[in-house]
Amino acid sequence: MKATIISKEYPPHVYGGAGVHVKFLTRELAKRMAVEVRCFGEQKLEDGNLQVSGYRTWARMWEGDERRFNSVLGTLSVDLSVVRDPIDSDIVHTHTWYAAWAGFLAKKLYGIPLVCTVHSLEPLRPWKEEQLGASYRLSSWAEKVTLENADRIVAVSHGSRKDIIDLFDVNESRVEVIHNGIDLDLYRPVNTDGTLKAYGIDQDYILFVGRVSRQKGIEHLIDAVDMIAPSVKIVLCTSAPDTKELQAEIAAKVAAQPRIVWINSLLREDQYVELYAQARLFVCPSVYEPFGIINLEAMACETPIVASRIGGILETVVDGETGILVEPGSPVAIADAVNQLLKNPERAAQFGKNGRKRVEDHFSWPHIADQTVGMYERVVEQWRSRAE
Repeated sequence: MKATIISKEYPPHVYGGAGVHVKFLTRELAKRMAVEVRCFGEQKLEDGNLQVSGYRTWARMWEGDERRFNSVLGTLSVDLSVVRDPIDSDIVHTHTWYAAWAGFLAKKLYGIPLVCTVHSLEPLRPWKEEQLGASYRLSSWAEKVTLENADRIVAVSHGSRKDIIDLFDVNESRVEVIHNGIDLDLYRPVNTDGTLKAYGIDQDYILFVGRVSRQKGIEHLIDAVDMIAPSVKIVLCTSAPDTKELQAEIAAKVAAQPRIVWINSLLREDQYVELYAQARLFVCPSVYEPFGIINLEAMACETPIVASRIGGILETVVDGETGILVEPGSPVAIADAVNQLLKNPERAAQFGKNGRKRVEDHFSWPHIADQTVGMYERVVEQWRSRAE
C-alpha cells in the first residue's frame, strides 16, 4: 500500500502540533508502507519508503499592492500545485484545512479515497477572523467541503469527534479517533542545562510552550503571574504569532512582568526537551485544544501539568494523577493550581512519574501508526468493494 500525505507543515517548516504529528507519523508509517509527503515549502527528500516534495505559493499571489487575501489564496495555489503532479497512491490523507482542498481535488481527479485528520476546526476558532479577515470565510468553506466529502475523518480526541459530528453533515461511522503520539526516546527526563544558561534561567521556573494565539490562552497565564509564588520564574517559549497586533499585546504584558523570561523563537527539539525536563511544572492555559501534544511532551519528560479542563486535554492529562485541570480563561484558577504543586513537591514529582507511564502505555508512535495503517486498509477495502 502507498499513501500520499498532504500537509502545510513538514520539517524543517514546523510551527505547531500538526507539523509535529505529521513528522513522527510519516516516519513511523514509512517503516510499514510507502509514504509520499506533499507539503508547503521548498524541499525534496527520498529516504527508503519515505518521499517528500515541497510546493511554493504562486508568485502571482505576492504581486501588486492589494494583498488582503494573499494568505488564503496562496494556500489554495499550493493546493492546486500539489494535485497537478500525478498521484499513484492507494489513499490520500490530509492534515488541517490548509491541505484539505488539495485532498478533495485529489479524490475527484485520481479516484482514490480521502482521509482527513482534524487538528482543529475553523468554526471553533472565531479569533481566526482577526488574523484572516474575510479570508476566514474561505478557509471555513474549504474545510467544510472537504470534511463532508471525506471517506474517513480522523479526530485526535473523542471531544473533537463530537465537535465534528455536531458541526458538519457527516455520518458518525466515518469519524474515528486516533490520538496524537509522542517519541519516547526523544522526549524523556534529562539533566542538561545549556539552554537554561543560554537564556539566563537561573532559578526554578514554570513553563509554557505554544504559538502566540488566542487559542493558547497565553494572556491568562501572564495575568496569573502576580498571584504565583515569587520563588519561581515563568518561561514562555512562543512562536508564530497569529497577528502583529496580538504579538504587540503580549509583548506589552510581558514587559510589565520582570519575572517572565520570553523565548520568542523556535528552538531545537533537544532544547525543548531540556526546558520541559527542568521545569517545576508545565502550564497549558488553552481556551480551545482538540488534543494538545505539548502536554504529552511535558509528561514524557516527567513534568507535572496544570492545564485547562477542555477538549482533548481531558484525554491526556488525568486530573489528580498526572496534573491539575482548571477552568479555561481563569488566571485565578491557574495560579491556585500552580501554587498547590509548588507547595507540594512530592505530589508534583509523583504526577511527573505518573505522566511518563501514561504516555508509555497509551501514546507511543508505533501504536498510533499501527492504528493508522489499519484504518487505511479498511477505507481502501470499502472503496474498492463499492467500485466493483
